[in-house]
Order: sequence, then C-alpha cells, then structure tokens
Amino acid sequence: MADDAQELGKLRDQIDAIDGELLRLINERAKLARRIGEIKQGNIYRPEREAQVLARVAERNPGPLPAAAAQRIVREIMSACLALEQPLNIAFLGPSGTYSESAARKHFGAAPSLQACSGIDDVFRAVESGNAHYGVVPIENSTEGAIGRSLDLLLSSPLQICGEINLPIHHQLMASEGGLAEVTRIYSHAQSLAQCHEWLNRNLPQVPRVPVASNAEAARLASAETGSAAIAGDAAAELYGLKILAGNIEDDPNNTTRFAVVAGHDAGPSGKDRTSLVCSAQNRPGGLYHLLAPFADNGVSMSRLESRPARGFGGSRWEYVFYIDIEGHRSEKAVGRALEQLRGMAGFVKILGSYPKAVY
Repeated sequence: MADDAQELGKLRDQIDAIDGELLRLINERAKLARRIGEIKQGNIYRPEREAQVLARVAERNPGPLPAAAAQRIVREIMSACLALEQPLNIAFLGPSGTYSESAARKHFGAAPSLQACSGIDDVFRAVESGNAHYGVVPIENSTEGAIGRSLDLLLSSPLQICGEINLPIHHQLMASEGGLAEVTRIYSHAQSLAQCHEWLNRNLPQVPRVPVASNAEAARLASAETGSAAIAGDAAAELYGLKILAGNIEDDPNNTTRFAVVAGHDAGPSGKDRTSLVCSAQNRPGGLYHLLAPFADNGVSMSRLESRPARGFGGSRWEYVFYIDIEGHRSEKAVGRALEQLRGMAGFVKILGSYPKAVY
C-alpha cells in the first residue's frame, strides 16, 4: 500500500508539471495568434486554416486520446486565442438548446457569443446586416433529406458557405419527473418525431405526439407540465433541468444533420474541400445530362444533386433549379474547368461557396 501511495504521489507530481507546461505553451500560442491578428487586421478567422490544423491533429495524434477528443481540445484553444483579437458573434437557428446551437459550438468553440434567431430567414438577415459575423443553419438530414428553406435562401441571398458541420443527432426522451409509465404527452419538432417513429410505436404507442416549433421549445413545455415529455438533445435537457427517461431513441443510429456556416465570403483551399452551387438546365432535350457532363469530363466527383422549384428564377411555374455539391475547391484547375464549361451549358450558375469538408 505504501508503495502504491508513493507511486501515486509521483504520478500526480508529473501531471502537475505537465499541466504547468501546457499552460505555458497555450499562452505562448495565444501571443502568436494575437501578433498574427495585429499584422493581418480585419477578419482574421480563416476556416481553411482551422480545418488544416484540426486535420493535422488527427493525423499526428499518437493516442491514447481518441483523435476526435484531441481535436475538440485544440478547437477550444483556437477559439479562445481568436477571441483575444477578434470576438465573434454567431447567429444560429434558436432558441437556446437546439441542435443548431450544438453545431455552432462544435464548429466555433465556446468563446464566441451566440445569437439565437427565431427562424432560418433571421439567421441570414443577421449576417447580411452585419449584426453577426457568421450564421449556422441546417441544410440536410441523413434521414429526412434537405432543409428546403435553407436551400431557397442560399439561392436568393448574397451570403456564401464558408464551412460545414456534421452533427450526429441523438434524440433523448426527457421529462421533469417520473418514468415512461407516467408520460401522457410527447412534444417535439415534427422532424424529430419522424426520426423516432418506430421507437415510439414500440414503447409508447398510445401516447399523443404534439409537434412544436423546436426541440428546445418541446423541452421548455415538458419542464412546465406534469406528465409531459420531450424529445430533444442533451443541451436542452441540461438547459431545462430535465431527466433523461430513454436515451438515443432515434430509429437510425447514424442519424446526422449537416449544417452550413454562412458569411459574406467563402473559404480558401484547405486541401480537402467541397464546392456547392446551384444552376438551372436549358429547356432542351438532355438538359440535365448537359449540366452533369462537365464534371464527368473533368474527373470531378459529384456528391449531391437536389432539385427545387425555381421560385422566381424561371419563367414557368414548373421550372426547377439544381443544387449540386462537388469534391474540390473552385480554385483547383479541374474544378475551375468544369465550372467554366457548366456556365456555357446552364441557364444560370451561382457558386454558393468553396469550403473545407467537416473535419470531425
């Protein structure tokens, strides 16, 4: 026992010494970041640079910490260093406790100020008006598909995509007290109810399901009503002091929502990028084929194709535009050639942004 106590004391002394060295190095990094801000001035947030740093952390991580854990630690250090020179204000689809807030925190860390907006339109307006530096909006879910309003606003807004966030969506059933047997009503966003449909059918088939504006609103209602439960995320449970009655009740364990970071600019090349665009086909036989041919001819991989009504960008009520994601940055030669050829074949083309792929 004495030997164990002696070894524990030595190990703790080593940890204390390492903590002191970590603190010194973090502050050295902060000084360098501050000096970079003084030299650059203006906007010093560089999405492509942060993506490169986080990718390098994963590549060089020797363990035993998982790569994602190491990346989260470095993300928070970068966030705090950036805040010394350029405090950021980030608009997100609120209210507080939503998955959009979690996505914003995942991408920007804890240092920025977060501004909850009541709708996706309000997120765009906050950034366009300069009241927020960046906005975070959902654009698609792996189970339920595209978020139409976000796509429509990307078409009409001058904002561009400068980053993306992939957030695993784990739904929790929560209430202020009691257990499953006491649940008499379930609140949640309609999309979340759909994503938990089979679990609810198996476990609470007779309990009414009430769609509300957001999962955070569902949690708020559940916190105020005896017998009511909510389907929401961990952040909402913590915010409203709710108890988790059942965890990870989503039907698809790989359920993920992809978020876009929107700003008045896109990002420089990081080495692992994606380019998003929207275009329309000319009214001729094989119109869609001609839209896609430039990518195939130049060896550019397409990862997404989504059609939406043109909404004023065409002359017919049945005209559609096509949202396309391709691999690579618009500054790359092959991507640039493909986009130039596309402009000669499409009715119109709008580049929504080139940006780093989600790192973790």
